[in-house]
Amino acid sequence: MAHNEAVDVVLVGAGIMSATLAVLLKELDPGIKLEVVEQMDSGAAESSNPWNNAGTGHAGLCELNYTPQAADGSIDIKKAVHINAQFEVSKQFWAYLAQQGTFGSCKSFISPVPHLSYVQGEKGVSFLKKRFEVLSKHHAFSDMEYTEDKAKMAEWMPLMMPGRPADEVISATRVMHGTDVNFGALTQQLLKHLASAPDTQIKYSKKVTGLKRNGSGWTVSIKDTNSGNTRHIDAKFVFLGAGGAALPLLQASGIEESKGYGGFPVSGQWLRCDNPEVVKLHQAKVYSQAAVGSPPMSVPHLDTRVVDGKKSLLFGPYAGFTTKFLKHGSFMDLPMSIRLGNIGPMLAVARDNMDLTKYLVSEVRQSMEQRLDSLRRFYPQAKAEDWRLEIAGQRVQIIKKDPKKGGVLQFGTELVAAKDGSLAALLGASPGASVTVSIMLDLIERCFPQKAAGEWATKLKEIFPAREKTLETDAELYREISTRNSELLELVEPNTSIA
Repeated sequence: MAHNEAVDVVLVGAGIMSATLAVLLKELDPGIKLEVVEQMDSGAAESSNPWNNAGTGHAGLCELNYTPQAADGSIDIKKAVHINAQFEVSKQFWAYLAQQGTFGSCKSFISPVPHLSYVQGEKGVSFLKKRFEVLSKHHAFSDMEYTEDKAKMAEWMPLMMPGRPADEVISATRVMHGTDVNFGALTQQLLKHLASAPDTQIKYSKKVTGLKRNGSGWTVSIKDTNSGNTRHIDAKFVFLGAGGAALPLLQASGIEESKGYGGFPVSGQWLRCDNPEVVKLHQAKVYSQAAVGSPPMSVPHLDTRVVDGKKSLLFGPYAGFTTKFLKHGSFMDLPMSIRLGNIGPMLAVARDNMDLTKYLVSEVRQSMEQRLDSLRRFYPQAKAEDWRLEIAGQRVQIIKKDPKKGGVLQFGTELVAAKDGSLAALLGASPGASVTVSIMLDLIERCFPQKAAGEWATKLKEIFPAREKTLETDAELYREISTRNSELLELVEPNTSIA
């Protein structure tokens, strides 16, 4: 009887998640045999594509939903601090690869772009000022600036200030060292780096059609979407990093930990401007507050985007709804994901989130004029002819069991792993791409605990001199590592030569 081909690791999806995990595993164990399987004909074609996400290097500098205000008026900065530390961990990995000299130029995927928060009205101003006072005491945010001075705001965001009422109450904060990240270019660079490594295969136009337990590992059935032929490979470890397609594959695995998970697909749209006269007047990512009753994913922002060396502006996101789990998916994705184990949580979420459903329906039905009205809250003099609609990627928000409510809709990302560490899936959305490296380190520690604590420990320490908890608490080390990362990533001019 013919034996299936055997590999150590199969990674499903050739986006930022799988590419990061594969490169990290190869750094830790160059002899590891792995295969990346992607159903599209190229890498980074779905969520990692630069036009399918905001490209913000999420570091908590401007995203107001990461610093919620409690009923007593206090501001909780824990999430912003943690995401900031996670982004620094991502930068450590990219800086390490850049230093190895095998990684191409960092300028192709990361650019310095100031991060601003901007609010309107007395309540918004009071919140932003309080947020600034609390955040700026923390070493990761110590160089944040705050202003209510309109002349200063005109320097910070010259596109946004003309045409506003003289008595309008507004304020802003700014951090100069924010970034714009082209996650598509970064993914391509990681995949190119992988392709040159021994015992590594990256296969496109291949769809995983089956996952079956095989002793302590898995037999993965892979169909060639061009020829229709199917091959089977045996793997010790499987990673499902296929964006919206990860949920159906997780369900197909049948692992106990997958029970009760469902998905709620949300599509996104942007207004995009490529007019160089307009683009040059806005060199920033400016985030504001979500409208009352809107979900956190709808936080409006006007962004500088740098894609393939060319600058554009994006405004959004405008949510949409379709039953597809991937931009290039099927309308049957949502109905096909319903199981006995998750129908309860899904119905509970439908019951408790009628306002979200209404919001999505209203967003889908918006006219171009209504979308431009939202843009003019940021940029009063916006002209319709400068902007066009761009369809963003699909996001599948996580639905999971909840003992009290039956089911909850969760914003963010979640790693679901088999008890024996033989399979893991990544579900969810933002701030996903920015914190990929932290998530993949978490996966390595959960699925390969002995190796992470043993033979891989020295290499992990070399790549990551400081992990999240240390970065959150050790101001001196944070500054030292952050400065070094920024120099290696060509975000700042180096002051001294780096050893």
